[in-house]
Amino acid sequence: MTQITPDQILSQMRQLSAAAQNPQTQQVAASGNADFTNALGDALKTINQHQMASAQAANSIESGDGGVSLVKAMIASQKASVAFDAAVQVRNRVVSAYQDIMNMPI
Repeated sequence: MTQITPDQILSQMRQLSAAAQNPQTQQVAASGNADFTNALGDALKTINQHQMASAQAANSIESGDGGVSLVKAMIASQKASVAFDAAVQVRNRVVSAYQDIMNMPI
């Protein structure tokens, strides 16, 4: 599973900006949309995986299986929490950017 770096996001934003300024590059914009969609989907899958691992670790601790230590369960829980918080922050930024664009005078 690949991690999305800020440099990759910045590069995609630059490509989308260039495509928006030049209407003849519709194909680039379409691939940019697909790249963004894939990146967003991958990020959500990663968040889901962290949450599932956290739930499994918590269930293991609750049932007393002994397969997972309390420390590992807490680390899994914190990973899931941080990943979800990051997704919420990204969502808030996207909504804010959308609102700013919609409020721009034409």
